Order: sequence, then structure tokens, then C-alpha cells
Amino acid sequence: MNLKDTVMALSSLNGPSGWEHSVTSWLQERVKPYCDSAHTDVMGNLVAVQKCGNENAKKILLDAHIDEIGLIVTGIEKGFLRFASIGGVDARILPAMQVKVLTEPPIRGIIDSMPPHALSAEDMEKPFAMEKLTIDIAMTQEEAESAVPLGTPVVFDVEPVMMGEHQLCGKALDDRACAAIICKVMEQLKEQAVDADIYYLFSSQEELGARGAAPAVFDIVPDYAIVLDVTHAKTPDAKGLELTDMGKGPAVAIGPNMTYSMTKGLQETANALDMSYQMEVIRGNSGTNAWPIQVARNGIATAVVSLPLKYMHTPHEVMDLRDGEAIAELVAAYIRRICEVQA
Repeated sequence: MNLKDTVMALSSLNGPSGWEHSVTSWLQERVKPYCDSAHTDVMGNLVAVQKCGNENAKKILLDAHIDEIGLIVTGIEKGFLRFASIGGVDARILPAMQVKVLTEPPIRGIIDSMPPHALSAEDMEKPFAMEKLTIDIAMTQEEAESAVPLGTPVVFDVEPVMMGEHQLCGKALDDRACAAIICKVMEQLKEQAVDADIYYLFSSQEELGARGAAPAVFDIVPDYAIVLDVTHAKTPDAKGLELTDMGKGPAVAIGPNMTYSMTKGLQETANALDMSYQMEVIRGNSGTNAWPIQVARNGIATAVVSLPLKYMHTPHEVMDLRDGEAIAELVAAYIRRICEVQA
């Protein structure tokens, strides 16, 4: 399985929180050769399972969310679409952005932007207010009302591209890059089976408060959970912040949201592989699905492994494919380690 191709395919799909069906459909077909079963639940999660055949086998869960941030149409004014955000969208990036309104077929649009020539010096200093922006879809009021129902979701209209030899740029890499990494892990564990039932959760609605993972995990009841998500990578303007480096391997999270024995086990596994990795200190809520998973039912041993990512929650997120390959190798090796310890 080629990680680059899988990331690019997933980035190209459209699936804001609550509308992940196109992503789950694509993934369900993609993972068929590597699992015994795969199904979607009422929340829009996709759950794929590799069974080991042992009736008393431990359950190990591997999670990545598949929803993306986006917009939702709230009104139509003179043919222009009013909208609100789905998830954490920064209004500063929106003016002049090309978007796709997810009607059938989709409609392309441009978020309006007042040219600087028409702005006063005072206006130039003001922050953008999302409620004052609209989407231009080149329609009259009557045409727009007929074509675009209120509540229609909207996503950024960009295609993924390579930047140099190793870095990939696209939308929704948070967190579909990690969903692609899970596909890679599935392939590796299919080739070398382990004595545990492995549950692969491609979860919904994380961007709205980790809403999909919690009910899925309540149903699965895993013994161990490993959450894959993105974390902030260093850029020149991020001085003074404790961020990760792209191209230097996985970021293993440590803190109260992670079970220390699993964090330590991931470190030891990386050392045994002679793999470069980074430690990410998280003092409380990790901002990932690990937060609700850890306290599901009577508590679940949980770990977090992060992919360094530049420009998170923008249409142009950037990852290093070498980090993704390393995470897949580390997680597959750690799952084998868990099974050996339990044997």
C-alpha cells in the first residue's frame, strides 16, 4: 500500500463533520482485503476488525478521525450564501478562498473579499468577522434558492500536491493522513498476524468535540486504545512554543491523558527499532479522541501518537511522508509487543 497515494485520495474526498459518508464508503472498499469485517454505525464511524481466532483474545483499538472542518449554509442574500463554521475555522483565512458547496452536483464558489483599494486604513486593521462574509456562486437570488438548500455543507476546494520529495500539502490531512497510516498498519498486521483482535476505528465528528469515537468505543470495549492524530509542527513564526519537528519521526505523547505504561512501551519499541522519535508533553486534555476514550466505561488504557503537521485547520496543511511511514512501523511493532507481553 502506497502511503502517498492513500493520503492524496483521502485528502481529495469531501467529508465535513456529520457528512463523512463519502470517506467511509471509500475506506470500506480500501480496507476489505485487510480485515475480516467492516461496518458503519449510526454516528457515521467506520469500524474494521482483524480477528485472530482466539475466543479470549485481547482487543486493541487503533483510532483516527476522518471528518474535516468546513462551513454550512445558513442563508441566501442577493444570490450570495451566508454561512457558519463546522469545527474550528479561522475567519482570517477565508476571504478569496475557493470553496465547494456540496449540492448534487457540487457548486464551486468564492468567498467574497473586498480589495485593499476599497478599504480604509482602519478597516485594514480590523479582524474578519465570519458572519459578514458570503460565498459568491454566480447566481441570482432565485437561482441560488433553487440550487442550494439551507444546511448544505461547504468544504475548501483544493487538491493535494507534493512539495519537494517528501512533503505533501492538502486539505483534511487532519486527520485523514492518520487514517491512511492506519491502512498501512492494517496491511502490515495482515501480513504478520498477532494474537489479538485489532479494531480499526475511522471515527466521525472529532472536530465537533470527539463525538463519534465515544459511542464506538463504548460498544467495542477495547483493552488498549492507540489514538493517531496530528500535532503542530514548527514554523519560523512559532517562536517560543513547544512544537514538533517535521521529518524527525513520530511524536509520542506523555501526560495524564495517556497511560504511562503504554507511553513507555512506545518509547521502548521506537528505541528497539532504532527509530527517531519525539516526546510531546500534554499536561491535560490532548484535544484528541483519547480524551473520551480513556474514560469510557470503566477506563481504557490509552496512548497517543502524533503526526507533525504545518498549517493545521487551513486548506493547505503540510505533512512529511517519512513521519507517516515511521508511525505505521512504530504502531505495528508496538501492537506486536503488546501481544507478546500478554502471551
